[in-house]
Parts: sequence; C-alpha cells; structure tokens
Amino acid sequence: MYLNSDRQKITTARLRQMKQDGEKIAMLTSYDFTLASLVDEAGVDMFLVGDSASNVVCGNATTLPITVDEMIFLTRGVVRAAKHALVVIDMPFGSYQVSETEAVANAIRMLKESGADAVKLEGGEEILPQIRHMIQAGVPVCGHLGLTPQSVNQFGGYGLRAKEQAEADKLLHDAKLLDEAGCFAIVLEKIPANLAAEVTQAVACPVIGIGAGNATDGQVLVLHDMLGLNQGFKPKFLRHFASLAADVKNAVDAYVTAVKDSTFPSAEEQY
Repeated sequence: MYLNSDRQKITTARLRQMKQDGEKIAMLTSYDFTLASLVDEAGVDMFLVGDSASNVVCGNATTLPITVDEMIFLTRGVVRAAKHALVVIDMPFGSYQVSETEAVANAIRMLKESGADAVKLEGGEEILPQIRHMIQAGVPVCGHLGLTPQSVNQFGGYGLRAKEQAEADKLLHDAKLLDEAGCFAIVLEKIPANLAAEVTQAVACPVIGIGAGNATDGQVLVLHDMLGLNQGFKPKFLRHFASLAADVKNAVDAYVTAVKDSTFPSAEEQY
C-alpha cells in the first residue's frame, strides 16, 4: 500500500499543486464499487470511469456503443468507493459532438446523476466551444489528445499518433488551447515520448500519459489490464503489475471441483 498521511479528498487544485511540486499523479480506470474501494484505499490519486467500460465490462469491440445512462450507472459505484481519489467520468461518443447546448446539458446531467467530480472528452480545437461552455457552466473538464478511441473508425485503428510533424504540431497547438480554456488536466494517449514531454512543459495543467513516456505529470492504465485480468492485450506501454487471470481461473476450477465432489460446503460451512 502507498502510505499517504494526507487522506483528504483530491481536488483539481491539488492536482495542479502536485504538478508544481513535481509529485507524480497516479490514475487508474475503475468501473465498480468493490474494486474501486481497494484501489482508493491503496492510494490512487484519480479514478477514470472510462468509456473503455464498453470493452472491459460490456464486451464490445470499441468504445462507441456505451451510453450516457450506462456511464452514469457505473460511475455511481465508483463514487461511493472514492474517499480519497478524484473521480472523472468519460463522456461517451455522441454526447458532446452534436452541439454546445447538448454537450453542456449532458455534462451537467452526468455530474449530477453520477456524483463524479469532473468529465473527460476527446478532441482539441474542434470541440473547444463545448469545452469552454462546460467550464463556464462550472463543469471541471479533463481533455484527451493523441489516440482518441472514439475516433477509431476515422483513424483506421489504434496505432501510434502524432508521428508526423504536422500532427505533432496540431497536438501541441490543441493542448495549449485546452489549457488556456481552463481544462484542469489533459490525457495524452499513445504518442511519442518526446512530444509528450514537450506538451507537459508547455501547459500549466497536469498531463497524464498512457503510452506517452515518463516525462508526463502522471500515468493512467486500465485497471483490468494492469492487474493481468485481460488476456491477449499487451501493448508496449502496458505493464502487468499482477497476473490475476490465472488466480481467478484456478480459484473457479477449485470451486467447481469442490462442488462436483461434494466437499463444499463442508460440515463447518453448514448451519
């Protein structure tokens, strides 16, 4: 367990102070109360209730199908578990792209009904009006640049982004716009490490990386990935901090065996 004497609730102001102090920010995804309770107790700084739940929880091939209602439902459990960590809810595909009015209405609804502390949405200059209106309405916003999974069909896959100079220049430009608009943090996904370092130095808000090198202000991973629960998914940036898939299968195998041979429940486990 990470021993932290300050168990006060993390705020956006605290995150900015962490950047200024050079203290790295640890962020993980979470989608349910039970796991989030353990993660929060272990000292994580931020939860992302990501639209990756579409893949991890629902079994979809992309993040696109998950809905606002589903995101709100999942986030409620995480919020109940988060005594320390700041909770960010992903705005799913279609919830903010249509219009500024609809984007703000959905953002406000998602915060009110889920209890989350902030929203996250993907994109740069193209969605700047939505971001500005959300912030003006009092909604804390986390940006997301680089590989933006909601645009997978447009990109044609999940490859490394901003390899070419033109895209790298645009990403840096977008990051500065998001920072100036008032985003409290920016996630950079799957971009060259040197570009992520440049962005981190260029903006005042904290930068959280996933597949973006070690020079960002913090890191985020999908919880089920770093615990080794998702098998067959091993991008270069992912480290398995546990191998729980084998433990789960072994435990279930032992349970099935005990039921089949009538050794469970034992006499001591009966009333």
